[in-house]
Amino acid sequence: MARRGAAALALALALLAVALAGAAAQGAAVEDPDYYVQEIWSREPYYARLEPEPFSPPLPAGPGEEERKLRASEPRPPKKATKPKKAPKTEKLAPETPPPGKKSNRKGVKAKSSEKAAGDDYRVPVARDAVREGCPPLGLETLKITDFQLHASTSKRYGLGAHRGRLNIQAGINENDFYDGAWCAGRNDLHQWIEVDARRLTKFTGVITQGRNSLWLSDWVTSYKVMVSNDSHTWVTVKNGSGDMIFEGNSEKEIPVLNELPVPMVARYIRINPQSWFDNGSICMRMEILGCPLPDPNNYYHRRNEMTTTDDLDFKHHSYKEMRQLMKVVNEMCSNITRIYNIGKSHQGLKLYAVEISDHPGEHEVGEPEFHYIAGAHGNEVLGRELMLLLMQFLCQEYLARNSRIVRLVEETRIHIIPSLNPDGYEKAYEGGSELGGWSLGRWTHDGIDINNNFPDLNTLLWGAEDRQNIPRKVPNHYIAIPEWFLSENATVAVETRAVIAWMEKIPFVLGGNLQGGELVVAYPYDMAKSTWQMQEHTPTPDDHVFRWLAYAYASTHRLMTDARRRVCHTEDFQKEDGTVNGASWHTVAGSLNDFSYLHTNCFELSIYVGCDKYPHESELPEEWENNRESLIVFMEQVHRGIKGLVRDLHGKGIPNAVISVEGVNHDVRTASDGDYWRLLNPGEYMVTAKAEGFTSSTKNCIVGYDMGATQCDFTLSKTNLARIREIMEKFGKQPVSLPARRLKLRGRKRRQRG
Repeated sequence: MARRGAAALALALALLAVALAGAAAQGAAVEDPDYYVQEIWSREPYYARLEPEPFSPPLPAGPGEEERKLRASEPRPPKKATKPKKAPKTEKLAPETPPPGKKSNRKGVKAKSSEKAAGDDYRVPVARDAVREGCPPLGLETLKITDFQLHASTSKRYGLGAHRGRLNIQAGINENDFYDGAWCAGRNDLHQWIEVDARRLTKFTGVITQGRNSLWLSDWVTSYKVMVSNDSHTWVTVKNGSGDMIFEGNSEKEIPVLNELPVPMVARYIRINPQSWFDNGSICMRMEILGCPLPDPNNYYHRRNEMTTTDDLDFKHHSYKEMRQLMKVVNEMCSNITRIYNIGKSHQGLKLYAVEISDHPGEHEVGEPEFHYIAGAHGNEVLGRELMLLLMQFLCQEYLARNSRIVRLVEETRIHIIPSLNPDGYEKAYEGGSELGGWSLGRWTHDGIDINNNFPDLNTLLWGAEDRQNIPRKVPNHYIAIPEWFLSENATVAVETRAVIAWMEKIPFVLGGNLQGGELVVAYPYDMAKSTWQMQEHTPTPDDHVFRWLAYAYASTHRLMTDARRRVCHTEDFQKEDGTVNGASWHTVAGSLNDFSYLHTNCFELSIYVGCDKYPHESELPEEWENNRESLIVFMEQVHRGIKGLVRDLHGKGIPNAVISVEGVNHDVRTASDGDYWRLLNPGEYMVTAKAEGFTSSTKNCIVGYDMGATQCDFTLSKTNLARIREIMEKFGKQPVSLPARRLKLRGRKRRQRG
């Protein structure tokens, strides 16, 4: 335990040394000598600072008097920035300091707040240094705020109730069902509201709003009031001088708009009261509340739901340069088991970095399986990227601390981690920030391509050959060749996609996971439905039983995926399959990474959706790490399930590209260049055949047990008679005799002799 603490301290000191080298770099990186400079962020908890005293709100004026006052002395609404990437200038009340785990230069569409504090009768005592201090989201998007904490005056129907008024929530395919894309009031008047019960005193600092997520309708709120309360009966409206403050809302339905309160308000409840809305629409909105919960050790609800971690890791969002700095620190701390390399460059020229973790980095060890994690194919799905950076730190620390489980994993597996496959997209999302990026900013590459669905469609080739009964004569059931058109320079293929393909063809991966966001589920292939024009159809692979095992291995060890009590992220309830789903039965896509890996390489690839919130606030990262840590390790350990072995000739030399077939499973794998292979299988008894061109085939009975560790199943193949004859002839510089050609030659010689 002492060694583990020493290792963690050493890594922390190394990170601190790098951090103190200078200010953090901003924007896209270039290859310069000083890119290891990193800014250090304060991790002082927000409740350690001076906090405002709770207030007892006075009774508000009646509804009629409030409306008359609004018409008589309504203050001018604040102007909203028109450019989403540039925040408007505001008059500073106090120097801003970055909140714990949050960038101070928050960007996106942001409406101004007045400099004036609330009126004298409603003033909330707040420490001067904390006036402009930002607070993290309460958790509407991450589901920390439960459905029972959301209430509204009215709603059009259940599917448009208050529980749907969460930032970035997505509507279902059928928008008139239980899963619509916003809270929508039952009537369009000034008496409608939606409120949040924080369940404890909270310092509210801001509100973020969106319109309704819908393909067909345009609904959003253009202005609103904010009210707070301690008991949900007596409400105080946020003031702008002597009048109620009107906050400017949205001008369209998807781009989030932030309004900061002129002075933080301390209360338990916060209510949004729409004042105007899109002319041709209705009162509909999604929102997030920014607030710092005040310390309350007697609050059982808070203590029960509080999550902490004992791992001393770098919990923050990393820019491209900071990511490289962190990789450098880990590599220096664990130089004997790590190696940094890149698989290519992005469209903007940023290197696609990978970290290898192995006891012999840089080389493939015969009999040792290769595993990979890929994150950040969608640049705005940031949680996976940060989990990968945390994982490489964790593996380094635990290896140095001689954690037997991690030592065994590192010494018996060659692990590759690509934390950011789409760094161009990430930089766009990073500029927007965790709450203001919306649902899609930075998702695609710089040239507008979705990497995850940019691989060649090999499913259609396979299924077409099966229908024509050309398998395996013309088209194999594995290692299907990439079509010529896909390899041409004019094909719409991202440079990042080509880099991944070359990487996967070079390294004999056995198992891999690509981390994504926006949901909480593990999806396994096939991702493409077999029936034409079907949007959802269960389409299993020949290894469906293995993929289900692999998916459940991750989901069952995640803290939330298989929790039957948890709320669905958006519209899909994956509890019927224990937090797993066949990709095609969810939504069909052609050319996915999962299907390509399975049909073109030996790798079994799954998509792991690690959170409802694609870009969680930095304050959420420790809890998300705890949610996923065990799952990330357990999934890596599954690379040692099934059988493994060597296919050699009579002289003991490994045979590359030998085909390994399992009876009853119409999908084969091949040996690597040294003749070693790995075949993922569930526990059971299997008849396994090894065959190679020029060799006689060999069949064995291989038993896979429940204990961790693949069953050794080696093969020795002897050459066929024809192959042996050819080998002898080639050795002496002669070619095998062709009897028909020899007969023709003799006939010609006899004719010449007669003549």
